[in-house]
Amino acid sequence: MPQRPPRRPRLVIFDLDGVVYRGLDPVPGAADLINELHRRRVRVRYATNNSMASREAYVERLGAMGIPASVSEIVTSTSATIGYLSHHLPDARHILAVGSPAMIAELRTARLEVTPVADLVLPDYQGEALRNGVDAVVVGLDQAYDYLRIAVAAAAVREGAAFVATNADLRYPTPRGFLPGAGSLVAAIKAASGDVEPIVVGKPQPMMFAEILEDARLEPAAAVVVGDNPDADIVAAHRSGIFSVLILTGVADAALAEGLTGERKPDVVAADHASLARLFDAWLS
Repeated sequence: MPQRPPRRPRLVIFDLDGVVYRGLDPVPGAADLINELHRRRVRVRYATNNSMASREAYVERLGAMGIPASVSEIVTSTSATIGYLSHHLPDARHILAVGSPAMIAELRTARLEVTPVADLVLPDYQGEALRNGVDAVVVGLDQAYDYLRIAVAAAAVREGAAFVATNADLRYPTPRGFLPGAGSLVAAIKAASGDVEPIVVGKPQPMMFAEILEDARLEPAAAVVVGDNPDADIVAAHRSGIFSVLILTGVADAALAEGLTGERKPDVVAADHASLARLFDAWLS
């Protein structure tokens, strides 16, 4: 018998890239499994460290793959950051944002007063404090990142603004290879601020999953995480007290899975969605 979650699952949290799709292509069997979970009244959430796209864009993308989804089922590192600010830094209303237009728009939708860092970048900037009432500096992936944006964000952090990172991924995969992730930007601001430690919301920290559980009003024992990345998905699941499944459809293969230890070791390994479906069939019976 496979190892079982402590309770009958009521919520399944899926990572997206590498689990539900790879690049632009759906992972075989993912749509069938997710739709079957919905049919059996198991709630589903999608958790991604990506801060570059809106939740509405993910709904559209999943729908095109035969997976009906609602905005409330999508949890990005931006939406989780908004939840974190609401619950833990409720007085942080004035935000200096280093990130994509989608991240900035979503922060504004949450009725935060957001200043994009680009609005404060001046050609003759010489390191003077530019906090000007900034309560928090929120950093996501910003593909227009440059020296002056680092300088302005670091100045605000040095002046006392909370330093919040949507995620700390140093790089992310693309069809052409790896590119710098939000964590690379965060590291530069940290260094320039005098080594101020950021609050990291995304995986592998537990805050994203904690926001999902709080919204669903469920205990960790009622949930299952399905991810392809031991360093992000599985570690975050362990730190959240959630049963974890490593699926070998993304960054991890069987050889890597065999050698995993500690927080990176999943509770169960599934080769693909067909074997994962058999596990859920047993757990939900």
